[in-house]
Amino acid sequence: MAEIVLFHHVQGLTDGVHRLADELRDGGHQVHTPDFFDGRTFESLDDGFAAMRARGEGAYDEWADAVVAALPPAVVYAGISLGVMSAQRLAQTRPGATGAVLLEACLPASAFGGWPAGLPLQVHGMEGDPFFGLEGDLDAGRELVSSIDDGELFVYPGDVHLFTDSSLPGHDPAATRLVVDRALGLLARV
Repeated sequence: MAEIVLFHHVQGLTDGVHRLADELRDGGHQVHTPDFFDGRTFESLDDGFAAMRARGEGAYDEWADAVVAALPPAVVYAGISLGVMSAQRLAQTRPGATGAVLLEACLPASAFGGWPAGLPLQVHGMEGDPFFGLEGDLDAGRELVSSIDDGELFVYPGDVHLFTDSSLPGHDPAATRLVVDRALGLLARV
């Protein structure tokens, strides 16, 4: 059993994020779903970013650091879109990480000082997603995965952002099923 912290996207800890976490739990894993917005969810990305800006610069990173301070070091970090920023940063900088699953976003490893040796990684996203496939995240994922021993990049056909969130209109059930199955494969190894 893996212990996972799943950081939500900018629209908040939606019902779809809860369902995704439940699917990982059904695989026998413990999943923490911290909520940066304290129960609020947002209809649009713009609304979520406005709420984030209102909390102040650096608030998100401080919150993420406080969340994981209460967890053991041996954690798999997972994130969806905005949540990838914390998941990837913590996987790369907090000692003891056992894996990382980055959904719909990816930064170059150099953003946080290099990828830790032996740390398993999966990156998932849609090839035509305007934020993942067309803004450089896909390229960052390719570069990162090619530079480490245990990295996998999964690119799905389509042009939707937040396709893994079943409570949003762009949800892709078939692609999400593949994401969950592949993530469970990684989790079985850690």
